[in-house]
Amino acid sequence: MKQRADQLLVGGFVLTLFLMFLTFLLLPKEHFSELENRVLQSAPNLTWDNLLSKKYAEDAESFVTDQFPFRSKWLAVKSSVEQLRLQQENNGIYKGHSGYLFEKFVEPDYSKIQQYAESIKQFAISHPEANTTFMLAPTSVGIYADRLPWLAPNYPQSKVNQYIADYVRGSVSFMDGFEFLSPYASEPIYYRTDHHWTTNGAYLAYVAYAEKMGWHPLSKKEFHIQTVSNSFLGSYHTRSQFNGVTPDSIEVYKPIQPTSTEMYIADTGETLTNMYDASFLDKKDQYSHFLGGVHALMKFTSKLDPHVIKQEKLLVIKDSYAHNVIPFLTLHVPEIHVIDIRYYNGSISDYMSENGIKDVLLLFNTTTFIDNSALLKLDTKKK
Repeated sequence: MKQRADQLLVGGFVLTLFLMFLTFLLLPKEHFSELENRVLQSAPNLTWDNLLSKKYAEDAESFVTDQFPFRSKWLAVKSSVEQLRLQQENNGIYKGHSGYLFEKFVEPDYSKIQQYAESIKQFAISHPEANTTFMLAPTSVGIYADRLPWLAPNYPQSKVNQYIADYVRGSVSFMDGFEFLSPYASEPIYYRTDHHWTTNGAYLAYVAYAEKMGWHPLSKKEFHIQTVSNSFLGSYHTRSQFNGVTPDSIEVYKPIQPTSTEMYIADTGETLTNMYDASFLDKKDQYSHFLGGVHALMKFTSKLDPHVIKQEKLLVIKDSYAHNVIPFLTLHVPEIHVIDIRYYNGSISDYMSENGIKDVLLLFNTTTFIDNSALLKLDTKKK
């Protein structure tokens, strides 16, 4: 009887493994995880170089992990178990004070940071005719480190920003988000459940950039501040699946004196007359209400009073932190080109030349910057 039971146990285990493997093969592979707000690992490329460098093995492991069947359900189960154990961290997200969730931030790889900062420097050197500004914004854990759980490890983002500032000094005009955000830390400048800054945080970035450029930024009194959602549970909540989290509100600042702006999306060939997509307010990714989410290339054309125009064109090279900043910029620049470096594979130099662009804003958050190999595209020497 015992031998029979052992055989059934082994057989059941092997059958389970086979069914899981079959499910893995048959289920469609996902490109992007809304749960974790990141691009998932694609199937590894089998080449001799990849085999010898162990890259194939590393990519294969990441591929299996990212595409594991019913991954999101397993993450939810893991979160529930962790909360029962009174854990304050799950899937790299801490449950902090004042209702804030924070992404774990450990000491980064400074060799990679140096490569990416060098790409910024080389981009500026390659375009001496352009006025290039690099804005680097901390994430919420950088400003609100005091709201982390007791003894939670945290590497200061201010050190990272300062290292990058020192490295690119003399090549670009650097704007450290700590300088224009820290004085307003008592205000809601970050979502509690998401990795982005709020529209209030974006407004502070707009004011800082406008003043640097010599524009006259609009005061808050010159906007209708409208709450479009009170049910936003962002990427940090989705990853952590913590219970009892209060949703965020999403605000939109619309100028009392409206400006007509057309938004051209090169990815789809669409031209829209609204920079906000209300359909996303009924979905999980409510932040995509701004600009309709991520696109490789966009162009904004605004009808402005010729007397207030001080700059004809602007190129914004960015991550998603720029999405709720760009509507503010359209109030001052009649033609704004926007490139998401992660998805745009054309020549940025050629694009600038073809469109006569002389002003560039590089806008990234610290967490994205330190792990964004797409920034290497900016260094034309490496192509």
